[in-house]
Amino acid sequence: MNSPNGSASASSVLVVDDEPDLLTLYELTLLREGLEVETAASVAQAREILQERVFRAVISDMRLPDGTGLDLLQWLESSGRPEKVIVVTAYGSPENAVTALKAGAFDYLTKPVDLRQFRAVVASAMGRTRAAPAPPAPEAAQAAGRGDPLGRLVGRSEAMAQVRAMVEKVARSMAPVLVHGESGTGKELVARAIHDVSARAGQPFVAVNCGAIPETLLESEFFGVRKGSFTGANADRDGFFQTANGGTLFLDEIGDLPFAMQSKLLRAIQERAVRPIGATTEQTMNVRIVSATHKDLAAEVQAGRFRQDLFYRLNVIGIKVPPLRERLSDLPLIADALLGRIAREAGVSPPPRLAPDARELLARYAFPGNVRELENLLHRAVAMSDADLIQGEALALPEELLTGAAAAPESGAAVDAPAPDAAPPELTVAAAMGGRDAAAPAAPVEEAPLPDDLVRYLDEVEREILVRALERQGFNRTAAGASLGLSLRQMRYRMARLGITESGAEPPDEL
Repeated sequence: MNSPNGSASASSVLVVDDEPDLLTLYELTLLREGLEVETAASVAQAREILQERVFRAVISDMRLPDGTGLDLLQWLESSGRPEKVIVVTAYGSPENAVTALKAGAFDYLTKPVDLRQFRAVVASAMGRTRAAPAPPAPEAAQAAGRGDPLGRLVGRSEAMAQVRAMVEKVARSMAPVLVHGESGTGKELVARAIHDVSARAGQPFVAVNCGAIPETLLESEFFGVRKGSFTGANADRDGFFQTANGGTLFLDEIGDLPFAMQSKLLRAIQERAVRPIGATTEQTMNVRIVSATHKDLAAEVQAGRFRQDLFYRLNVIGIKVPPLRERLSDLPLIADALLGRIAREAGVSPPPRLAPDARELLARYAFPGNVRELENLLHRAVAMSDADLIQGEALALPEELLTGAAAAPESGAAVDAPAPDAAPPELTVAAAMGGRDAAAPAAPVEEAPLPDDLVRYLDEVEREILVRALERQGFNRTAAGASLGLSLRQMRYRMARLGITESGAEPPDEL
């Protein structure tokens, strides 16, 4: 193969289609946009042209006489070519579009092609959706990675290196991305990095918590309303799609979206157009969709709570954000970065530091709430510490979640036996979980379904146990804590964390 000559012109496009009328239509449309256009009618002819020169973008029909647009895309990818590829698929062939995006296509169009959408997608591929950003000021670039979107994804672990590599890769295309991870892992930070690394960085980034919007307001919030469409609609109002036009729409906790709204969102994604409430015509939208969830959406599909076709559309490229416990080697870097940000927000200089014992305690902590919990712990520790050095006691970590807190008994060592009337441990747990009577004989039971949010599930179990203990001890926190093997301080912390309020007077010995 001959090497192509020269570098790509900033306005050069190759269009590949075997239908002469369509080829002429595309060519005229692009010429009116001030672009340089070459055309080809087959995969072989396109490859001959590409061997001679480099283009900024390639637009190819999916079905060609001697192959497919995917064949051309795969050849370009394997050759390490720089062209952004836009694939044109037949109407009603979402599988082809998803396959093309997964193979590395920048974007896709569906026949019959809407010329407004055609121009918008090509403009995005050519980098014409925004002006070139000014270089960041040196002081801004030094401020905690503000000048480097990937620098905000703190950590040197292999897991985070993979996340950053995926962000860089997916930022080059328009493919929908599904970010998956436990609550508090930083899914929105990953979504913002995708936006900031992409050519859309100068355009809006709109973040939406799908679980926080009342169901009756979802359609108007997403698609907008027109004046007079219903009582109280006193003016036109844009929705999330209109606000994000040209940029990125981040749909957080997409798994919480009601089923009826899922079908409307699917249509908006497929048609790339929305109709505001009260409008008679649709508005074409140029929006990149990034969604996130802590749920297993594949399981939600199997359970009938999430549309399979929407899942198929959203999950073109998946990024898994690891929980903090799986990258504890990153903990010192993350803690220092968070302390630096907390200090900047409070106007404090220099930022506080963690004492060695505090770092050792954090390294032994399970972090069920992930990075968000770490941030909350550091906020509280900074507020409670008078010195610049944060000691371990200021973190107030619950001892039962610290690993290595107590050594296992040596072989042959005496172990305290349970009281005669105490139930075996497994029966006590079953009773606490609201199961069978501890005295009843064991019987085979069906395996309980796994929770879709383990942290929330365990919090509910813990809350129930604490409330029962408080009720038995007349809401005396000291006695209730002692019955569970907890100190008063641990009891207070747990009640505050779980939102348990006191319901009764307590004796003076707790003052």
